[in-house]
Amino acid sequence: MAGGAAPRGAELLAFARFRDSSPQPLAYGYGTRSLRDMREREFGRLAGTVYLDHAGATLFPQSQLTSFTNDLMENVYGNPHSQNISSKLTHDTVEHVRYRILEHFHTSTEDYSVIFTAGSTAALKLVAEAFPWVSPGPESNGSRFCYLTDSHTSVVGMRKVTTAMNVTSIPVRPEDVCVVETRGTAASDPDCQLPHLFCYPAQSNFSGTRYPLSWIGEVKAGRMCPVSVPGKWFVLLDAASYVSTSPLDLSVHQADFVPLSFYKIFGFPTGLGALLVNNRVAPLLRKTYFGGGTAAAYLAGEDFYIPRQSVAERFEDGTISFLDVIALKHGFDALERLTGMENIKQHTFTLAQYTYTALCALRYPNGAPVVRIYSDSEFSSPEVQGPVINFNVLDHSGNIIGYSQVDKMASLYNIHVRTGCFCNTGACQRHLGISDEMVRKHLEAGHVCGDNVDLIDGHPTGSVRISFGYMSTLEDAQAFLRFIIAMQLHQCDGQPLPQTTPGEVGAPSESEAQDAVPATVDRCSSSPREDAPTDSGVSNDLSTIVAAVGLRPPLPMATRTQQTPSEKAAGVLDGGLGPHVITNLYLYPIKSCAAFEVTKWPIGSQGLLYDRSWMVVNHNGVCLSQKQEPRLCLIQPFIDLQQKIMVIKAKGMEPIAVPLEENGERTQICQSKVCADRVNTYNCGEKISSWLSRFFGHPCQLLKQSSNFQRSAKKRVKDQSAGSTATLSLVNEAQYLLINRPSVLEFQQQLNASDENGKEELFPMKELISRFRANIITSGTSPFEEETWDEISVGSLRFQVLGPCHRCQMICINQQTGQRNQNVFQKLSESRARKVNFGVYLMHTSLDFSSPAFLSVGSQVLPVLKENTEHHELPASTKHQDVIS
Repeated sequence: MAGGAAPRGAELLAFARFRDSSPQPLAYGYGTRSLRDMREREFGRLAGTVYLDHAGATLFPQSQLTSFTNDLMENVYGNPHSQNISSKLTHDTVEHVRYRILEHFHTSTEDYSVIFTAGSTAALKLVAEAFPWVSPGPESNGSRFCYLTDSHTSVVGMRKVTTAMNVTSIPVRPEDVCVVETRGTAASDPDCQLPHLFCYPAQSNFSGTRYPLSWIGEVKAGRMCPVSVPGKWFVLLDAASYVSTSPLDLSVHQADFVPLSFYKIFGFPTGLGALLVNNRVAPLLRKTYFGGGTAAAYLAGEDFYIPRQSVAERFEDGTISFLDVIALKHGFDALERLTGMENIKQHTFTLAQYTYTALCALRYPNGAPVVRIYSDSEFSSPEVQGPVINFNVLDHSGNIIGYSQVDKMASLYNIHVRTGCFCNTGACQRHLGISDEMVRKHLEAGHVCGDNVDLIDGHPTGSVRISFGYMSTLEDAQAFLRFIIAMQLHQCDGQPLPQTTPGEVGAPSESEAQDAVPATVDRCSSSPREDAPTDSGVSNDLSTIVAAVGLRPPLPMATRTQQTPSEKAAGVLDGGLGPHVITNLYLYPIKSCAAFEVTKWPIGSQGLLYDRSWMVVNHNGVCLSQKQEPRLCLIQPFIDLQQKIMVIKAKGMEPIAVPLEENGERTQICQSKVCADRVNTYNCGEKISSWLSRFFGHPCQLLKQSSNFQRSAKKRVKDQSAGSTATLSLVNEAQYLLINRPSVLEFQQQLNASDENGKEELFPMKELISRFRANIITSGTSPFEEETWDEISVGSLRFQVLGPCHRCQMICINQQTGQRNQNVFQKLSESRARKVNFGVYLMHTSLDFSSPAFLSVGSQVLPVLKENTEHHELPASTKHQDVIS
């Protein structure tokens, strides 16, 4: 993946040298079973992909799904609450799976019961609601709920239930947990049975730290007290992360409650978990609500209810997800057929230890480390560390590079990692040095869990996590390490990042490449009045617009004039209209597809008329972008306002026409989602769906936003009347995106200067502009001056500048070929102080619908500076989402 010789300190640690230097034997693979054969046979879909988020969700083997599907096709499984033959089969199979689960954890129905839940979170909620808490009263101080601060959000969330019962919740830091002799009131009152609950994870989902399973017995025996209070301690072991790659012996470590999520172990099914309950504790659990299947008898007319005898029947309200439970059988079969948990434990730890050692060895030429790893162990053994590595990447000065940038760069290599705080704020605060006050300030600044705000005032809000699964290979680990070397050390040494080759990660071959053809829209003389944007409803009568702007259908290639819109604009610039002039106008009728270049175009209420009004979706109705399907840029739409059609072209395909507006009588409206917003759309028909499906090689559909649907912008525009909001098409953030030529020129010079072969015009200006997919291109006086603007005027049209556009990895895609060049994103990140901002978002203000309005190439742009014109880089945030369309 990384080409060329590595600089000093960037050599990839040889696995043989690592293994030979290990003080203990290391296990890689599964003995006589070939890991490579198993990977090709069971996980062929991983070809070309480096999946390193097994702590988030591991992957299912093909044989598991095949076996499960065959089972469903060959058998009839009915509702287990019925008494017929098919229902009896379901009941017996489910009970068999319960036995398999307990057997997997080295216990039996004599000691534990299995309660199926929707996942480990639902299991934790069940414990919080059913535990026999005692509220404070005259005779006691009440129960205590203690939890390790290095716990998943779902564990910490239990305190909301206990708080409602006036039960005290006490967070305990890992460093404060110690084994002590029983003392104080606990020793003086050994018969006190006041129930307390201590929760801790067997493995931290943040860092992979494995906490001692011996704590279970120590706490239950009273030899280790999380808090010195009289009473009886029960232990909940959060095993969701741990059991994905390690065996758990409940015959030795007899926790009272063990929540699980099965997709962490098998990859499938998702949405199914269990709570393993120690049978000695089960009679203490209390239940209020009762659902179908849990009652032995009850009366509808009075408060009479008798629960079923078994703990599983009492707590499994309603019909369980019995087909998913049956799928577990095939999961266990596949796991036993492929390997065993002890082998998985050793194999995954070897990969993690090797990767950890290699990362620690990486150094910049000045000796500074390339990464900062967050761990409580030194990866000395699988008893103290799981196959998880949590880290942040540093630059040569020791400054942290935001996790969002690392994630975007990794995706260019098709490396799948996890970023953020991983639903573990306690561990995140502890390892990253984030105080409680900082968390509150970050929230006030707009940062919430799961967003892309990775740095605030230079301090990280999260980190990067990689994790290995039983099908992970040495090649996966080394591909990741080469990526880190390529991203940081090669660039630091002056070498460019390795390029994506044709055919890699969906990139088309050279033979598939196609030049973008500019639109042939005749430009009229500049209108003295460029306001009153056209409402979407006006487009039903396009003749007024066609006549006003002098538009005509695209000309055949043979009759096209050789002068492009930008060349026409160059002639206008000689007229001396001022330093800021529109040089190019682009709209993108289909989200993420090729640009349609014009010299004059009508404005609608949502921006340029028909800009991003359509989108391509997959078979699940999910909107596609170039990040998943780079070949979208090879789809070229042309708008013909006279004939009220959009003509779509692509190399090797016959052109196809789509109406600009829906037929209201026959159109069926469906709901879709764009950037977390619900939008009403309609399907453009089977013909265009078949056309797109043939081009991409998989089922696709073309959807258009309904003309009578108003998608409101999240940010309020200045001078907007009370109660009204600006509306958006299928764009990500704002109605318009503007970039400035001096900014592109400066970036072009930086890119071309980094070319090791000294080629001239490695990135031609027009090709580079196309990567940023802007609507308005302006000439200007200095690079990035647009970020100091508060608003702009074009004629009598006014536009508010919302802020900078924070870029994603799509700028690495050549919009004429669909090929990637990772160096583009990396160089932009370096040149923009790691913020990766380029261009500004615009929204129009002071709308007037009295007459059509247009934007034209050659029009003068009059900027209004912000009150404080000092340049400030804004942090990445969800307020300015990545441009992916």
